Amino acid sequence: MVGPAAKRAAVAHLQAVMSLSERRACSIVSADRKMIRYRSSRPPEAELRGRLRDLANERRRFGYRRLFVLLRREGEPSGINRIYRLYREEELAVRKRRARRKAVRTRAPILVEARPNARWSLDFVHDQFANGRRFRILNIVDDVTKECLGAIPETSISGRRVARNSRQSSNDVASQE
Repeated sequence: MVGPAAKRAAVAHLQAVMSLSERRACSIVSADRKMIRYRSSRPPEAELRGRLRDLANERRRFGYRRLFVLLRREGEPSGINRIYRLYREEELAVRKRRARRKAVRTRAPILVEARPNARWSLDFVHDQFANGRRFRILNIVDDVTKECLGAIPETSISGRRVARNSRQSSNDVASQE
């Protein structure tokens, strides 16, 4: 829905650009001619707007209701509806706070058996050749002994290759025992 100010602007544009009469422009925009000719007799309220904006800048977490209370304490006789209208016209708003992420549950450390080959870690290391081509090295490390069970260098290592190499390393270690 378009407000009166936008309709006034549209009628003025049609009159200026297309040199239409006011009556014809109003019928195109579907605006009442009285609304187009209306001039507000409301005082500008510049001082109240300025004070409202200053209070809103001082206290950013206050909405129009709390600003209304502060203005009342200063002796402003305006009602809350006027304060709300000015608050909206000045495009003031309380900024929303971002919600903090809450912990789902308490964190418990992963229990590790203190024996070799109970748990392994996989890690990628990457670098590049002198010609600019990149390569990666997949390192498989035993968590207890800190021994490197395998280092697989490749220019591209897929997920299937990682799974296959980790299974292959586990079979190699099992056969050594």
